[in-house]
Amino acid sequence: MADLIVPTQTANKDGRVLSITPESAGWEYIGFEVYSLKKGQELKQNTQQNEVCIVILSGKCNVATKNQQWKELGKRMDVFEKIPPYSVYIPNDDHYEIQALTDLDIAVCESLGKGNYPARLIAPEDVGVEHRGADNIARQVHNILPEQQPADSLLVVEVFTPEGNWSSYPPHKHDQDNLPHESYLEETYYHKVNPGHGFAIQRVYTDDESLDETMVVKDGDAVMVPKGYHPVSAPPGYEVYYLNVMAGPIRTWKFHNSQDHEWIMDKKLALK
Repeated sequence: MADLIVPTQTANKDGRVLSITPESAGWEYIGFEVYSLKKGQELKQNTQQNEVCIVILSGKCNVATKNQQWKELGKRMDVFEKIPPYSVYIPNDDHYEIQALTDLDIAVCESLGKGNYPARLIAPEDVGVEHRGADNIARQVHNILPEQQPADSLLVVEVFTPEGNWSSYPPHKHDQDNLPHESYLEETYYHKVNPGHGFAIQRVYTDDESLDETMVVKDGDAVMVPKGYHPVSAPPGYEVYYLNVMAGPIRTWKFHNSQDHEWIMDKKLALK
């Protein structure tokens, strides 16, 4: 059985509650951390060889890098307000300092950088909002760092799945370096559930079922997707949020739908 779930833990001295590294995941490109800081707490880190996208999940803060600083970032106090977040992009060989102005939850998305782009603010108005799918595969998508926006490796998006709905559906994958048809991208899913005592279901599987895991995912869990299809279900009564981070050798998102289930999209779109 593959161990693909990384749960939230008690905060360490820096406020870190979740950590995935390339070494712990057994892959090459993605690092992902979540910090839960108390009001007045500070976090200081060097980016080293990685570019970083800091996503303010909830709360307000000041952020400074080597050459930039931004004051009073943050608008939503809960991800389920469903408004786009403030985020900050930071290149490799830089650093960042975060001061929590309220209790603060942030995600730190990392992948190998090449130093091509300077640090910048990604404000809510810079985030593309789209409603994807139809009927019970409808969901709301916030494109925080899509491939149309500059970065060396990272792709970052957040998704809100209504209760009773499915997302990342029909099942799709991006585990083959086979452009222009499919790109190789590792991926993490960081989940939040509302109400928080609920759960989501996520399946990660390959065509030959050499990897086939169906998981009960709780509030604050991350799921690693090294390969295969990876649909998500929100049970009735519980809405599900997830933050996706993707990275691979080429920064483009080209996916392949499961041939067994691709017909469902045509059916759902016909209902609109």
